Amino acid sequence: MSFQDLNLDSKLMRAITACGFDQPTTIQQKAIPIALTGRDLMASAQTGTGKTAAFVLPALQRLLIPASVKGHGPRVLILTPTRELAMQVSNNIKQFSQFMPCVSGNIVGGEAYPRQMKMLRQNLDILVATPGRLLDHFEKGRLDLARLEVLVLDEADRMLDMGFIDEVKIIAKATPKNRQTLLFSATFEGKIIEVARALLNNPERIQLAVKNVSNAAITQRIHQTDDIGHKHRLLSHFLADEELSQAVIFTATKRSADQLAKSLSAKGHEADALHGDMKQHVRKRTVEKMRRGNLKLLVATDVAARGLDIKGISHVINFDLPMVAEDYIHRIGRTGRGGASGIAISFVSTEDRSKLANIQRLTGQSLKLEIVPGLEPKRPMAKINAGGSGKKYMGKKAGRNGRNGVEVKYKSPRGRKTEQTTKVRYKPVNSSDNNVNA
Repeated sequence: MSFQDLNLDSKLMRAITACGFDQPTTIQQKAIPIALTGRDLMASAQTGTGKTAAFVLPALQRLLIPASVKGHGPRVLILTPTRELAMQVSNNIKQFSQFMPCVSGNIVGGEAYPRQMKMLRQNLDILVATPGRLLDHFEKGRLDLARLEVLVLDEADRMLDMGFIDEVKIIAKATPKNRQTLLFSATFEGKIIEVARALLNNPERIQLAVKNVSNAAITQRIHQTDDIGHKHRLLSHFLADEELSQAVIFTATKRSADQLAKSLSAKGHEADALHGDMKQHVRKRTVEKMRRGNLKLLVATDVAARGLDIKGISHVINFDLPMVAEDYIHRIGRTGRGGASGIAISFVSTEDRSKLANIQRLTGQSLKLEIVPGLEPKRPMAKINAGGSGKKYMGKKAGRNGRNGVEVKYKSPRGRKTEQTTKVRYKPVNSSDNNVNA
């Protein structure tokens, strides 16, 4: 299928061509035709599969038809969990609307109110916003939603995790009942289904990012660690890899991100932190440095790195495992973008056994345990039961002849494999599309 088959307006087709995109990804092939009919849609797709274009292009096509309701409020409202994702979506809107009249803006936390208030008094076609700041403006009577036609919830699962769903429901209740609602989420599990039932009207459903599916372009490895010192020694080893061009290093807390970034800088690395306590202009500057290649290491928290789309990232390193298994998918999705391959390395301590089990259950994979000679763990981890994925074992408990085991590969300090490799029954994963990764 080509973009021509999606019956998009010539102005949008011209923009798609100007952006250098040839073929729609799977989520775009499935979501765009449904969205163009005006029906509600709930779609599950991995990060990096082009889901942004799957809702931006239909929204722009709708804007080519004159509004039926007078007013100055937005006709399309896109809610995102983080500022960075809001900025990314805004950039995609500018790309795809470059040959058509479209006034867009964003409302996010961390920025001055006066500029946002001025923008809300003007005629808007598309508004991209984070729920908290938008609700603040709404409650003060600054937001007109009377002519809203399309409501998009991007990464709804993350908004749920961050506690924004109440704000989303209040905003949705203030919009016209005949609006179209498009919900995109990494997974369709737990409370996200309840949210969909409350906000969507008989939606079509597309589910691509189901359990047991992950990005085959990303090589995933795990390394058992004894303590924080062991983590730092392993990190130093991987940062010396000549194949590492840029990396995002994830930590559990903002304080840890600051401390690790300072430690790496003191050792001569080009490293900066990225987290929610930083001022917006500082976060923008840091992301832009990374995008331009002027920064090699970005030490980040989950919230701050949500929505990062930088194609030069070769490695993702989970210095700390995420508390929520779904965040693992979003984290490793920072690499392997735009058709490139990537490497995701995770440090796992004995306290992380349940987290690892949840990740393996979600991905359906026996993640690779690799040991660096000279940096071996002193206390092999006990077996891990990943539930539906079968029993997973680590260290000396690895399954005989590789059955039911996590793959254990011994590497030389320069990364060459030796003959000491335990075979494993490795479940192949499906590849995500790598065409329009907007």
